[in-house]
Amino acid sequence: MARIIYSMLTSLDGYIAGPDGDIALPVPETELHQHFNDMMRQASAVLAGRLMYEVMRFWDSPDREAGATEVERDFAVAWRQTPKIVFSTTLRQVGPNARLVNGDAAAAVKSLKSQTDGLVILGGADLAASLGRAGLIDEYRLYMHPVVLGGGKPYFQSGLSLDLKPLGAESLPQGVTLLRYAPAN
Repeated sequence: MARIIYSMLTSLDGYIAGPDGDIALPVPETELHQHFNDMMRQASAVLAGRLMYEVMRFWDSPDREAGATEVERDFAVAWRQTPKIVFSTTLRQVGPNARLVNGDAAAAVKSLKSQTDGLVILGGADLAASLGRAGLIDEYRLYMHPVVLGGGKPYFQSGLSLDLKPLGAESLPQGVTLLRYAPAN
């Protein structure tokens, strides 16, 4: 059975994007990027809402690799090789190695979870809130940068109530602290 892991970079005050919706967090440098590359290579699938998918489509193009560093090229290859399931009611098509779901996200993920093994990475706060309410997330990973954004898109959606138990913390490059939690029940 798959393990669904909601994993996002966040500010100390809990935001994954700034007040204008921009990704206002520092860009991962080589060592931190490598951490995410390793995680992507371990993933059997990626789940994303429309906004997160549109941000990550940046990595779909082989042309993107022209001026990229080695660690960026490595991530791009891992991203393209990992199957993606995109949840959206507005998109009509998705890119390579991606499947579009415009119906019941919880039902689709429940089915995927029972039919897939390994790590499934979930990105996007709105989709995570929906799947968290349905009890489908096995682990929450907050990669906390030592910056304060003062507002914006929160990691945990407003109104979402969860009882969590700590699984551990890890210091990573760029002053990032990885906090890991699982549902308490």
